Amino acid sequence: MANRAQFSSRIGFILAAAGSAVGLGNIWGFPTQAASNGGAVFLMVYLLMVFALAYPLLVAELTIGRYGSADPITSLRKVWPQQKALMGLVGLAGMIAVSLILSFYAIVAGWLLGYLLAPMCEAVGLVSLAHWLEAFGSGRNLVLMLIFMWLTVMVVRSGVADGIEKWSTRLMPVLLLLFVVMVMYILTQDGAWDGLKLYLVPDLSHLSPKLIVSAMGQAFFSLSLGVCTMMVYGSYLSKSANLPKTAAQVALLDTAVAFIAGLLILPAMFVAQHNGVVIYDESGALLASDTLVFSVLPTMFDTMGPVGIIVGILFFVLMIIAALTSSISMLEVPVSCAIEELNQSRHAAVWWIGGLICVTSAVIVLNFDALFGRVVTMTTAYAQPVIGMIFALLVGWIWRRDKVLQEIRKGYPAVESGLFWRIWPWYVRIVCPVLMLLVFFLQ
Repeated sequence: MANRAQFSSRIGFILAAAGSAVGLGNIWGFPTQAASNGGAVFLMVYLLMVFALAYPLLVAELTIGRYGSADPITSLRKVWPQQKALMGLVGLAGMIAVSLILSFYAIVAGWLLGYLLAPMCEAVGLVSLAHWLEAFGSGRNLVLMLIFMWLTVMVVRSGVADGIEKWSTRLMPVLLLLFVVMVMYILTQDGAWDGLKLYLVPDLSHLSPKLIVSAMGQAFFSLSLGVCTMMVYGSYLSKSANLPKTAAQVALLDTAVAFIAGLLILPAMFVAQHNGVVIYDESGALLASDTLVFSVLPTMFDTMGPVGIIVGILFFVLMIIAALTSSISMLEVPVSCAIEELNQSRHAAVWWIGGLICVTSAVIVLNFDALFGRVVTMTTAYAQPVIGMIFALLVGWIWRRDKVLQEIRKGYPAVESGLFWRIWPWYVRIVCPVLMLLVFFLQ
């Protein structure tokens, strides 16, 4: 493994890992979950889940990955060599789960491409094409999904430093800049402050078991936990990196983007409502929460006149950048397994695995009503937390504590004398599994 690819710099890793975490889960999932679950109360519980549950597990995944310096299957086997078959199955489960997530993720990202291209087509007189790009249909969903998957394959095909790191370090700053510009603009619009109030002023009457479960699922989904993406990225990380500090930086950047996304989407919803767009039904429930980005916001952009076209294009460029930085990390999981377990070239592995995921996406598209929601729920609400809990049990109970300490100490020599090591080992061993079981019990 001496010649194994690595990230060329710490900032490159942080931006790539944050790019993996920052995706539609932050910009599409988090704001709509917040809007559906009382705004500020959901934000508070989500932040608690990120730092009480997701961060300790992020450190665990990165530590396993860097220790193994290999694909997830090999890394897990190194942690528990006495149970290689079982660890192989766990790694395989993570690989299948992340591939299924990418299969529905590519469909949603394809919709984003459609909404980005539609106003451009309309501006040059291609009205019928613009309508086709925005109209829900199997043909349109298939074509746009294939285009997005092609973009993902092109980046991953170039490797770790020249593909994933190179594009993450370019796209993440653009993403953050676009966010700031969009938030500043939206907050100047009539109605925006009502959305800001919902987002920042808590109403504890909304607190419920359903909200807690949703917040935990969102924390796992937005930080890419439980599906080996962070394990793979950790395997490409230098031994000199401080794992607790690096994980904290990734978690903080990811959470900051989710928070800023809420500052954009919730005020934008109320700007849309001020402009005559209905966003809540008579009972107070959010309308079309799963497709909010594709229904409410484009309608709002239409009410803003010529400037709405520019704002809409910028918004969907932002969404596609976020989707791409996440999709490349998801595709890298099965690709790394194929390269190291099957001795395949990166070029061959990327194309055949990308092709299989496209076929899976096509099956979902052609059976959308029956499969899309089920695949989303099965992977994000069940597979991610369950596999994440297995990783917590593995690090907390199976992996020898001196081995864990030795791995973390490589980039943090003074770890043993710090507060982190006094808390994290028993926290991952006891508190994380108990918290996760309690949340599952609430379901």
